[in-house]
Amino acid sequence: MDSSKNGSVPGSSLAGAFAKPLERARSAAHRAELPAMEGRMRQLTGTDATFVYLEGPETPMHLTTMYIYDQSTVEGGVFRHKDLLRLIASRLDTSPVFQQRMVHVPFDLDHPYWVHEPNVDLEFHVRHLALPKPQDWRQLCVVAARLHARPLDMKRPPWEINLIEGLDHVAGIPAGSFAILVKYHHAAVDGMTGNDILGGLTDTSPDTHPLPELAPYDRSASLPGPTVVELLARAAVNGVTIPLRLAKQVTGVAPDLARMAFRSVSPGGPSGPAVPRTRFGEKVSPHRVVQGADFELIDFRTIKGAVPGATVNDVVLAVCGGALRKYLLDKDELPEVSLVAAIPVSTRPSGETVGPGNSITVMTAALETTVADPLERLRAVHASTKDAKELGSATGAAQMSELASYVPATAMALAGRLATISSLGAHTTPIGNCVVTNVPGPQVPLYLNGAKLLSTYGFGPLIDGVGLLILATSYNKRLFLSLTSCRDLMPDPQFFAQCLRESFDDLMDAATS
Repeated sequence: MDSSKNGSVPGSSLAGAFAKPLERARSAAHRAELPAMEGRMRQLTGTDATFVYLEGPETPMHLTTMYIYDQSTVEGGVFRHKDLLRLIASRLDTSPVFQQRMVHVPFDLDHPYWVHEPNVDLEFHVRHLALPKPQDWRQLCVVAARLHARPLDMKRPPWEINLIEGLDHVAGIPAGSFAILVKYHHAAVDGMTGNDILGGLTDTSPDTHPLPELAPYDRSASLPGPTVVELLARAAVNGVTIPLRLAKQVTGVAPDLARMAFRSVSPGGPSGPAVPRTRFGEKVSPHRVVQGADFELIDFRTIKGAVPGATVNDVVLAVCGGALRKYLLDKDELPEVSLVAAIPVSTRPSGETVGPGNSITVMTAALETTVADPLERLRAVHASTKDAKELGSATGAAQMSELASYVPATAMALAGRLATISSLGAHTTPIGNCVVTNVPGPQVPLYLNGAKLLSTYGFGPLIDGVGLLILATSYNKRLFLSLTSCRDLMPDPQFFAQCLRESFDDLMDAATS
């Protein structure tokens, strides 16, 4: 879940990864650059481990992407469940995520480890169901919400793929289309990793490839995990070396911390916006709702041209701010101060190989929900995001996000679990009223063994106090806005999707009039 560094959703930066017959993610050179798993363990970073410690019955910490495909482009016109099984089997080596399971250190004395698991029970991980009648968009969202709400089995590699067939009455989608709903634990992937995995599973041509027969699952072939003694020995070594590495890290980021502190208290310097209380700041239930709306990407680029310096991401935030304003006005619940968005931002250096795990930090920006005029709201949002970017450079943010790796695992685990059990987030001021995140995607058509990818929607985790997540994704010249919330906090997600569309229309009219 990460926005591009420049705050835009161009998609062009990823297009090269999909523009060749064999994508970079499937190349031997790319696989060689990824962190090796076989024969050794890889420890979770502090950021990755945070998503493990925050996991709870009401707050499963996984990311879900729903891809909609047209099977009429498949040779023979039919894409079968067994085709998906065989395709996944043939491309398991395109990402370590498919063949890694988590091992916890006793008593949480250290962060967990990923261990290589070559023996994956694909018939457990890759599932098949049919969309119930009336087989329309609303029913698809109901099924997607129920699948998204179900926690992953953390004793196995934490991913799951659901093939949903029978999308016969979804507006704008050819009858007979199907959806692929993919779930990965957030400890294993961020948005960029998910895109990289997509590149490994899909092609830029509708041509199909011979698929191998699926080998029967053999439970006895699983590799033994590390022993308790080995895990405790590693924890003891880290207990000695981590304080030394922490001192070095703090020395490296001290200038950034001082500069940010000075800017936040100096006259006129930027500081974090105040976060008002809203319905989304309450305790979340385990029952999810999801929705989505799609737009032309070029329209967002047209709108940003109306405000000098604005980015596509600014337009996304302004549309979300307008939608929240409409939604809360309808409930007579609009606060007198602006709602604030927490915005995940990628800290991966440009050109870095996209491996498993998370490379993100979070900035905050006002959504300017108190501003009625849509174009004035965009100008105000642009000013807010500009201040947020000035408050912390990408390099400083990346270094400071690494500090989480040096916090004692026992303290992090205890804090995360206490926060989950006590619903602490619902009783304190959260970092933002909602999360708005941005994952740029490829701008070329993709095919899953011949089936053309039509659209992509993303859903994410919620925590107490932050009960709304809006994800922007772009693909093949279109932009998709997806929302995840809790049924107790948003019983009418279709209405919020309508608010998103109306907010966009208002802004488009204002920008082009």
